[in-house]
Amino acid sequence: MTDKPIRTRREGGILEVTLDRPKANAIDLATSRIMGDVFADFRDDRNLRVAILTGAGEKFFCPGWDLKAAADGDEVDGDYGVGGFGGLQELPNLNKPVIAAVNGICCGGGLELALSCDMILSAEHASFALPEIRSGTIADAASIKLPKRIPYHVAMDMLLTGRWLDAEEAHRWGLINRIWPADRLMDEAWALARLLESGPPLVFAAVKEVVREAEAMRFQDALDKVTGREFATVDRLYGSEDLLEGFKAFSEKREPVWKGE
Repeated sequence: MTDKPIRTRREGGILEVTLDRPKANAIDLATSRIMGDVFADFRDDRNLRVAILTGAGEKFFCPGWDLKAAADGDEVDGDYGVGGFGGLQELPNLNKPVIAAVNGICCGGGLELALSCDMILSAEHASFALPEIRSGTIADAASIKLPKRIPYHVAMDMLLTGRWLDAEEAHRWGLINRIWPADRLMDEAWALARLLESGPPLVFAAVKEVVREAEAMRFQDALDKVTGREFATVDRLYGSEDLLEGFKAFSEKREPVWKGE
């Protein structure tokens, strides 16, 4: 998986995915399709457990849709590929953790891409915005996701005015998890990825499916599905060797050895 404009690096159970489209890492239809294939391969590879998504360079994480490509004929409602825009937003059954390492400007569809990840780490100089309003269009995915992630009035401020948040303010409102100096960002992203890599993959899968599916359900209905083992990942977890391994490791006062089985 070395196709440009996407670069990948694989180490153990961790996959680093770097968006590399000078000058700004904007995403056109072809790039989106490649990203979908990369993340679908990540989802389906039993040996991969965690992914990191970042951008090349120091200025841009991703500004979203490539407006120049659109002006040259790329259709806004064209074929984004198996995972939807950026390969993540609509990729079904992605039950592995994905970390966004935001290394610079993160706006429009780039912010929507970061919101599709499970955790967001940010460089100190990064900034965040949804400027679609200024182009007379809607930030569609962000309009759905953002008011559920941060206070409603802050989300609406971003959606209705397009104003920019620096990393400190984004962290204050809970948009991002942690802020690091730019020269430490990727080291810290890899440290977090290694921590997750050492964790129980079947539990991670169950957590992601339950969180995703429960979003549109009543609490009791969702809880009944969990306790009734009606989620495929939960059923697999409760019948797994890893579940017994967790109990044994606790009893024997040792670190568990997770096999994903």
